[in-house]
Amino acid sequence: MKILLLGLGVGVLAIAIIEALLRVKYGLGNPPLYVADARTGYRLAPNQSLRRRGNRIEINQYSMRGPALEPQRPPETLRVLMVGDSIVNGGWWTDQSDLLSLKVQATLERLELPGFESVEVLNASANSWGPRNELGYVLRFGTFESQVVLLVLNTDDLFAIAPNSYELGRNPQYPVHRPPLALWEVARRRQKIAPSAELQALHDQPGDRVGVNLEALRQLNQTVKTAQGQLAIALTPLRRELENDGPRDYELVARQRLTDFASAQGIPYLDFLPRFQQTHYELLYFDHIHLSAEGNEWVGQALAALVAEGWSGGRAIALPPVDEPMTDLWQEIHQARQ
Repeated sequence: MKILLLGLGVGVLAIAIIEALLRVKYGLGNPPLYVADARTGYRLAPNQSLRRRGNRIEINQYSMRGPALEPQRPPETLRVLMVGDSIVNGGWWTDQSDLLSLKVQATLERLELPGFESVEVLNASANSWGPRNELGYVLRFGTFESQVVLLVLNTDDLFAIAPNSYELGRNPQYPVHRPPLALWEVARRRQKIAPSAELQALHDQPGDRVGVNLEALRQLNQTVKTAQGQLAIALTPLRRELENDGPRDYELVARQRLTDFASAQGIPYLDFLPRFQQTHYELLYFDHIHLSAEGNEWVGQALAALVAEGWSGGRAIALPPVDEPMTDLWQEIHQARQ
C-alpha cells in the first residue's frame, strides 16, 4: 500500500510539474478566446491579456490586437485602421511589439507626414478572416474616424467562404472557454477534428466565390468612403506561389480580377508578389503563408509607403460620390442553415 501511495504521489507531482511548465513556459491553458458575431462570424473576445510561448498578446475592447482605444481620433493624428486575417493578427508566434501594424506605424512616424503630430495604426484581425468577415467588422464597429483603412489580403482570401461561427468551441483552434488544464489543451489540440456538416456545406456551395468577395470589397470601399476615409488594399502571396511554377492558373485569374477591380474603383493597390520574387523571400516567411518578424518589418515599410502616397499635406485623395446599392453578402450562411 505504501508503495502504491508513493507511486501515486510521484505521478501527481510529475503531472503538476508538467502542468506548471506548460503554463509558465508555453502559456498553454490560457489561449486567446473567441466570441460569435452575426457580422464577422467570429472575432477575438474583447479585453484579453496573455502570453503564448513567451509572446505577449493584448486584445482591446473592440477585439483588436492592441491597447485600449478611444473611438474618437485624437487631433492632429493620422489614424489607420488595418484589417486582415492571421497575417495582420500575427497569432501566437508574434509578440505584441513585432506586429505588422506596429511596423507600419513606426515607418509612418519616421516619414513625418505634414499635418500630423502622431500616428496610430489599429489592428482589427482574426485567423482565417476573409473579405466578408472584414467588411462585417467595419459594419459592426465603424472606422474609428480613420483617414485610411488598410486591408491586407493573401491569395487564399480571394476564395474565402461566408462568415460563420460553426467551429467556435468545437475546433480547439477557436476556444470560447479556458481549458481546465494546460494538459487538457495539449490533448485537445492533438485531436483531429473534421469540419462540421454546416461548415462543409459552405465550402461545397457552388458559384463565383471570388466575385462575391470582390463585391464585399466594393461594399467595404463604399462604407469607408461614407465615413470620409480612403481604402487601400495589399495582397501578399503564399510561399508556394514563389516556388516552382508560381501561382496556379485559377489564382492568376483571381489575382487579375482583383487588380482590375482596384483599378476600376480607384483604390490604391499593392501586389507583393513581384516584390517578393525580387528578394530573398525565404527570410520573410514564418511558415507557408505567415510572415516572420523580418517579413513584418519589410512588408510594413512597403505598406507605410502605400499609405503615405495617398496623402499630401494631411489631406486625403479626392473621393467619388457613393451611389451604388449594398446587397446581402450573408445569404450563403442563411442557405447553409436551411
